[in-house]
Amino acid sequence: MALATCLGAGLVSCSDDGQDGTGTAAGRGTANTPAAGRLSVLAQKAADTGSLGVIVRIDRGDGKPVEIARQAAWTKDAHRLAAGDRFRVGSNTKTLTATLVLQQVAERRIGLNDTVEKWLPGLVKRGDHITVRMLLNHTSGLGDFLLTPEFLPSLTGQEQRTWKPEELLAVTPEQDAPTEPGEKYSYSNANYEALGLILEKATGSSLAELVERKITKPLGMKNSFLATDAAWPAGKPHATGYEPDAERLKALLSGTVGLPEGVGFAGPERPGDTVDTTAIDPSWSWAAGGMVSTARDWQRFLTTLMSGRLLPGAQMRQMRTTVDAPEEGGAYGLGLMKVDTPCGTVWGHTGGLPGYSSEIYTDATGTRSVAVLTLTNFGIKDKKAATANKALVDAATCQMLGERQPSNRTTA
Repeated sequence: MALATCLGAGLVSCSDDGQDGTGTAAGRGTANTPAAGRLSVLAQKAADTGSLGVIVRIDRGDGKPVEIARQAAWTKDAHRLAAGDRFRVGSNTKTLTATLVLQQVAERRIGLNDTVEKWLPGLVKRGDHITVRMLLNHTSGLGDFLLTPEFLPSLTGQEQRTWKPEELLAVTPEQDAPTEPGEKYSYSNANYEALGLILEKATGSSLAELVERKITKPLGMKNSFLATDAAWPAGKPHATGYEPDAERLKALLSGTVGLPEGVGFAGPERPGDTVDTTAIDPSWSWAAGGMVSTARDWQRFLTTLMSGRLLPGAQMRQMRTTVDAPEEGGAYGLGLMKVDTPCGTVWGHTGGLPGYSSEIYTDATGTRSVAVLTLTNFGIKDKKAATANKALVDAATCQMLGERQPSNRTTA
């Protein structure tokens, strides 16, 4: 497949449909940097191996970002993927929510050592022993509601229900095995549902209003918003998401901890034993994962944050203070992952919702950033798909850091 066109003004665009980041016709020529060419090959391999479609955007702060969009051939019938497509960024939202909380900490409206009981009386079990800091760094001792019998049908789109955060906290189980608040790291979306409620109570504003007033509007993130339902704005291109059908999902997850046997995602059937999950309602994820954005918009947010322009120094240091989180590939701060890669340490987060997964990182100074957005979440649980996707993420991250891209041998 030919490399995509190269736009003017120094922007290297490798979108295979000949479009720029907004989906409009691109300029003439082809991407002529060897690094962009290697990434394009890895991106197409990932798409064809099980990722189905990928958007890669690298910004090294030199005014010449690299943008790549690649997809499996059959997915073009539904949508021609472009680097500027809107995308559900899932749990990357946690970094934004944590930023809003820490802004309120700086203004002395919220304290990191405040108990949950102070803000949400009677709503969270053992809330008098759980602090805001514990919610932020996932050491609260709360379990997760995702795979509970009450919530699972909504996660998969089999049930159409609008969940309130209070209802999700009510069905949140204890960890297995139970741990005391502050004892250890264990990732839970329930933590950020609680934080969203605390933010609203402390400010008197809705979370969506806070997101717009404090983050997206000041930063000019015109393609970013907090989803309140499954709808995509008319006239704005968005990526189509896919998951394996029930039979293939069962085979992929055999012997692993994940969805219970027999569970499948709702949506129109597509080639390759897949289901189109684009219309599954993500509004339940709210403060934990409800943001819609683009690679460019989210990199703007993350680099602005990491360069110290959204939080005072004291709160930025708190955000970067981590606890061990080996399952995340490094450590976890306050809504922020510290990840060790083959080419160095990066900061950011990952995200996953039905049909969408993402990894978005910066260097330590917030000067450089990388985003890899993938058109499936459970689809890359397959070993070959996971290997190809990781090779792409590693190579893109290394290019962002200005280091030699790892060979296939080091990423396989």
